[in-house]
Amino acid sequence: MERAALVRSVSCSSVLCRRYLHLCRRSYGYGCSSIPFLTTTTTTVTITKPSLSLPRRRSSRLLPSSSSPLYFPIRKHFSSCSPRAVLFPSPGFGEVKDEVAHKLGFEKVSEEFIPECKSKAVLFRHIKTGAQVMSVSNDDENKVFGIVFRTPPTDSTGIPHILEHSVLCGSRKYPLKEPFVELLKGSLHTFLNAFTYPDRTCYPVASTNTKDFYNLVDVYLDAVFFPRCVEDFQIFQQEGWHFELNDPSEEITYKGVVFNEMKGVYSQPDNILGRTAQQALFPDTTYGVDSGGDPRVIPKLTFEEFKEFHRKYYHPSNSRIWFYGDDDPNERLRILSEYLDLFDSSLAPDESRVEPQTLFSKPVRIVETYPAGEGGDLKKKHMVCLNWLLSDKPLGLETELTLGFLNHLLLGTPASPLRKILLESRLGDAIVGGGVEDELLQPQFSIGMKGVSADDIHKVEELVTSTLKKLAEEGFDTDSIEASMNTIEFSLRENNTGSFPRGLSLMLQSIGKWIYDLNPFEPLKYEKPLQDLKSRIAKEGSKSVFSPLIEKFILSNPHQVTVEMQPDPEKAARDEATEKQILQKVRASMTTEDLAELTRATHELRLKQETPDPPEALKTVPSLSLQDIPKEPIHVPTEVGDINGVKVLQHDLFTNDVLYTEIVFNMNSLKQELLPLVPLFCQSLLEMGTKDLTFVQLNQLIGRKTGGISVYPFTSSVLGKEDPCSHMVVRGKAMAGHIEDLYDLVNSVLQDVQFTDQQRFKQFVSQSRARMENRLRGSGHGIAAARMDAKLNAAGWMSEKMGGLSYLEFLRTLEERVDQDWADISSSLEEIRKSIFSKQGCLINITADRKNLANMEKIVSKFVDMLPTSSPIATNTWNVRLPLTNEAIVIPTQVNYVGKAANIYDTGYQLNGSAYVISKYISNTWLWDRVRVSGGAYGGFCDFDTHSGVFSFLSYRDPNLLKTLDVYDGTGDFLRELQIDDDTLSKAIIGTIGDVDAYQLPDAKGYSSMLRYLLGITEEERKRRREEILSTSLKDFKKFMDAMEAVKDKGVVVAVASPEDVDAANKDRPNFFQVKKAL
Repeated sequence: MERAALVRSVSCSSVLCRRYLHLCRRSYGYGCSSIPFLTTTTTTVTITKPSLSLPRRRSSRLLPSSSSPLYFPIRKHFSSCSPRAVLFPSPGFGEVKDEVAHKLGFEKVSEEFIPECKSKAVLFRHIKTGAQVMSVSNDDENKVFGIVFRTPPTDSTGIPHILEHSVLCGSRKYPLKEPFVELLKGSLHTFLNAFTYPDRTCYPVASTNTKDFYNLVDVYLDAVFFPRCVEDFQIFQQEGWHFELNDPSEEITYKGVVFNEMKGVYSQPDNILGRTAQQALFPDTTYGVDSGGDPRVIPKLTFEEFKEFHRKYYHPSNSRIWFYGDDDPNERLRILSEYLDLFDSSLAPDESRVEPQTLFSKPVRIVETYPAGEGGDLKKKHMVCLNWLLSDKPLGLETELTLGFLNHLLLGTPASPLRKILLESRLGDAIVGGGVEDELLQPQFSIGMKGVSADDIHKVEELVTSTLKKLAEEGFDTDSIEASMNTIEFSLRENNTGSFPRGLSLMLQSIGKWIYDLNPFEPLKYEKPLQDLKSRIAKEGSKSVFSPLIEKFILSNPHQVTVEMQPDPEKAARDEATEKQILQKVRASMTTEDLAELTRATHELRLKQETPDPPEALKTVPSLSLQDIPKEPIHVPTEVGDINGVKVLQHDLFTNDVLYTEIVFNMNSLKQELLPLVPLFCQSLLEMGTKDLTFVQLNQLIGRKTGGISVYPFTSSVLGKEDPCSHMVVRGKAMAGHIEDLYDLVNSVLQDVQFTDQQRFKQFVSQSRARMENRLRGSGHGIAAARMDAKLNAAGWMSEKMGGLSYLEFLRTLEERVDQDWADISSSLEEIRKSIFSKQGCLINITADRKNLANMEKIVSKFVDMLPTSSPIATNTWNVRLPLTNEAIVIPTQVNYVGKAANIYDTGYQLNGSAYVISKYISNTWLWDRVRVSGGAYGGFCDFDTHSGVFSFLSYRDPNLLKTLDVYDGTGDFLRELQIDDDTLSKAIIGTIGDVDAYQLPDAKGYSSMLRYLLGITEEERKRRREEILSTSLKDFKKFMDAMEAVKDKGVVVAVASPEDVDAANKDRPNFFQVKKAL
């Protein structure tokens, strides 16, 4: 996946929140694990916990979505997860004796114990090739391996990105089309992906099962060093680009997975802005081109250049290799030696060295255009971003840490002054740029706004500069410093990486320095620099610490690039016309024989793509056996009790002295017309302020006393019931010494916040609208999925009202209403509060260790007694749906998102655990091969919401529309003709259990258990579903065929697509789509 140049959403991005905070990085493109769309909705508003921004560019493989049933651990609802115990290595653990290392071909370079991650880290060097290996040993069962190469491109043909895709398409030991997909089908991986940065390519895997882990490692090592793609031109064509001609009489088109992925990237204004800024900041270096590939340039790449790039850079001498976890460090070196010993040293480290950008002597201004929809006030659709390159070389650790802290002070929370002042100016709808960005050789700082009027561009620039000048002159107040310090320190010590493996988070931190030949240990150690910074602030005062940084790195820095983006309603059509002209010239240059040969090659490639691998090739991929799989589901200790009439769930789990809690309120009494206001209500609770505290003071108090509070709705269907499960969830966490503070603050948020700040509320509306418009372009599959769900069940209708196209339409109307009808809106917000927050129907969930749970009754009792006791209005019946019609949601885009869905329970299907195996298998075989591999889409997958019965097909960044629907409709025939041997079936079952037993940290376990309680899922049911999964047979696949035929015949279609493709579809199938123009 290409790590795309996104202009980052504001939150704390830099050193403290990415390198030092062990939190999951968000990435775009081939998503980190699966394309995130929810059949149950959570809209989260979080305060004070710094989240990672979208980095400048990193891409990864898009994986098929898998059903993650609530009968098992839940992964799709809330990304924040708590720490697990990572103990000090036991005596002698992690030892590799020098003589053993030498025998295996390695020498020990250095060795350190890293207290921050309770790990012993040893840096080895492979004597023959110079390959560097970091071997990190601890008691974390979630083992991680990664191999990273420096891969600096010299042009925008996307070689590193295409190669990242291609090396996983078969290798010397594993000569099948895609061993990567076979691993997806049949391993217990907790992470399996690859990333392309602007200057490096990473191949990480993770698993808690040692045998499975080493299988993954071997497949990846063989893939990077001995890939088939350097000999097989058709792999290059499939993953990169090729001319496609189905018949000599037709027009030639471009196809290729990366080509279409990058078309999607270049359809998104934020991405275009980020790429433009990066390339303008670094015009003389490798960062001045696009490692992901520019669709206009990708077709210039030749197979010879592609092969040479692999030969030059994919060499052990140019690699950095990482191992982490509780496996035997001797075995790690043994596995590596089998591969590394086959190579001699090379000059790659010298040839791949990244050179720094020389600093400018004066600022630069760039004006670009982006594709915008016709209609609306284009004058107010401009974007502007100010960018600075902060240094001509990497910064020292202390300076980086201080800059990261400054970044959090400026932008890390809604109360941060630069963020607050920009949004309150009303000069734009939302912020772009995420402050400090330090993933590349030289750090940058970016900040700006989108939704800006053409006349206000310079006002935004002046406001940024004047605000920074004022902050440099006056400094930050003491409460802001204390809140930021607590927030950062809490996150560091909590070490919460969510579903992202901790070892991978540490690897990416280490690589950020190691890849530039700097010390790989330093990024893992935060304790001393953090204490030094705290001491320096205490001694010198915060102004003396931070003001010189603002002055030096920003205000007096001439290396500044201002990027202005102008909306162009004709750009998308013009780009398409240019591409067609190029292809017409290609066609005109061909003889009749050439056209016949291209047609033959097109069919030959498709035949290869659609022909299954032979059984003997499939058997080469190592896998576990069913005997390796636990027969029982993962147990989460849950004690159900009652405190003053409120149900309380307690989970006794080790959490490192952190307490996690959810306070849940029933939403069923809410009036339907108030539903779209709920997300804004959640944001208002945390960003409006109380009678005694401004929102800034409330924000700071939360930052000083807790690890964060969030409020969001949770909505899901319930198996066997018409009415949905709908709740408001208030989620928070705190260290043991601040538990009472946490509950007091939650009470204040729920009951004391005043809905009186009209201008702030209008900001919320504008921000939400801008966010939804961006989601339409970048995550159209999520919009399509929500829309289909809203047509098929009540929970889906509720979710779509709070986060789909209906919500966007509501926001656009509300934006006009705020000025004319504020009193009514404020009253509605108050009505939501009175309808939802009541002791009646409340549930409290607590995850902590036994010692802290024992002290909870008094605190919870006090909190419960402060809740309103008035009974809510009578419960509503949510028996509503959107009309069951096919819809095309039209936006300016070069790629489509195509969905089709039906409720298979309505057609007679009865849930069996085998459905999880079958739907995952359909995604990983039929849809992967037809929608992605031969269709050229970035992704194609299916999802089965077992609570509602909705079975959905979806595609992502898809060049096709009707062709993809034909593939969906062919699923029944695929199952009808399917023959599956025992080995393949076992792999499918094992892969499904891998999803079911997804690795979770303690707070995620407690949260998942709570959701199961809310949805009425018992332990007996979990066991039964697991038994059904483990006993899945070919007969079950054949039974499922009827359900797929029902989706074909009765399914509803929603596509987020370009106007040209929708027009063509309606011409081909008259009146097939009702058209809704969204942008």
